[in-house]
Amino acid sequence: MLQRPAVRPDHGRTVTAMKVRTQEIDSPEVNDNRSYRYPPGSKLEREEYPFLVEMVERGSSVVDFGCGDGSLLQRLQAEKDARGVGYDISPSAIEACLAKGLQAVRAPIDRRLEALQDRQFDYAICNVTIQMVMYPEVLLREMARVARRQIVSFPNFAVFRNRLDLLLHGRMPRPMIFGYKWYSTGHIHHLSVTDFLALVEEVGGLRVLAHRHTGRTAGLGGFLARRWPNLFQSIAIIMLGHRDEA
Repeated sequence: MLQRPAVRPDHGRTVTAMKVRTQEIDSPEVNDNRSYRYPPGSKLEREEYPFLVEMVERGSSVVDFGCGDGSLLQRLQAEKDARGVGYDISPSAIEACLAKGLQAVRAPIDRRLEALQDRQFDYAICNVTIQMVMYPEVLLREMARVARRQIVSFPNFAVFRNRLDLLLHGRMPRPMIFGYKWYSTGHIHHLSVTDFLALVEEVGGLRVLAHRHTGRTAGLGGFLARRWPNLFQSIAIIMLGHRDEA
């Protein structure tokens, strides 16, 4: 049976229902990341997923804030026997999740979600989305409220490629906004590793349990990323926990 493609209304390009790579879903030629449109039957693959899956203990309960098409939840369910629910504001994201048999709710994630109880989940995950909401501090506080552990990943805007781009071209650095321009990206709150750790301290009551990153993990590249994360990590993946828990 043929599946109906998702059409981006401003220039008519389509994304067919298939396994979608990060480069495709995040391409300005394919999608507007201010309002994602997920094709029916899509299965997104992102380089953060293996790290996120590795961090989650088997049989855990998970809430995925900014769940997209549910590909991460589906992978956690298959590989870690996780039970979870996703939250997203994109109608097509919720449709894609439901089509996968996942539980998903359409709602903004940067406000208090009254339906969720305190520490209801083992993990709250927010994958490369915190920089796209209006109130990142509210989102992190809500993640801390509803889960024992919080896993947040984000593009590090202070990575050396961005610094060089700004120095040489004198404009908004583009390496970490994936081909978009300053006015067309949904990344409205650019942050660095240092910025995020400062936010963790401001929110209070949390501590870093693990710090991973995409890209090279061995050799010189891996050493530089671990030694100077704010300069050499492109996408940081940080797991937090409550200070009052062992």
